[in-house]
Amino acid sequence: MGPKTSVNSSGALEGVHGVHVVPHAPFALEEISQHRDHNQVTSGSSSNGASQWLLTQRVWQQRPVFQRPIHCSLNGDQNVVETVANVITSLPFIALGIHVPRKNLNCKLYANSLVGVGVASSLYHSSRGRIRKFLRWIDYTMIAAATVCLSRALRDENPKLLMAASALCLPFQPLMVSAVHTGMMEVAFARRALENPRLKMAHNMHKASSLLGGVLFIADDLFPRTPFIHAAWHLAAAVGVSTCNKLLE
Repeated sequence: MGPKTSVNSSGALEGVHGVHVVPHAPFALEEISQHRDHNQVTSGSSSNGASQWLLTQRVWQQRPVFQRPIHCSLNGDQNVVETVANVITSLPFIALGIHVPRKNLNCKLYANSLVGVGVASSLYHSSRGRIRKFLRWIDYTMIAAATVCLSRALRDENPKLLMAASALCLPFQPLMVSAVHTGMMEVAFARRALENPRLKMAHNMHKASSLLGGVLFIADDLFPRTPFIHAAWHLAAAVGVSTCNKLLE
């Protein structure tokens, strides 16, 4: 009766989920213990890996703005009046591009890029729906392309490596490309204004419009629901571009 009872008890316990009965295997208990320890180590490794992944994501999300992809804010053009204002204030870039002196290939490329800026901006502000994000990318890319063309028109001796890197980064980091080539343009403008007194007034107007444009650009990002800030930025930028055209005459 004893052995029979033991067998029945083993069979009954064997059906319970999570219970493993090993009557005559003393080493099996050690194997089960080692298996559990291995699972705990594996679980700990997975937990550490997850923590490292979260930390990496957090660091990546806190990277500088110029390393981030384009973020399309859909807060602008909240009504028809604001859309019309933004489209109208985009048109001066087309006019400026038409009147750029086209004395060589670099100047022609810059003139055409300015026309492209006006067209891209007008299409973006008049768009709605899914295509709006794509047109925003086109808008930023055209602005960056115009800054590259301007620095090329002002200085034929730009390093080829810089121009190649700008062309490669243009579709992915247009804001960074714009910042680099705008800085180069500012240096060239200041240097020529010192050499040529006739450019001093244009340079002073350029500095004032650039400062105002920078303030409006930041304000547009901080207060996206304030109407007509973006249109005002268009006008300030257009004044700054018109003074740059003096360098190409």
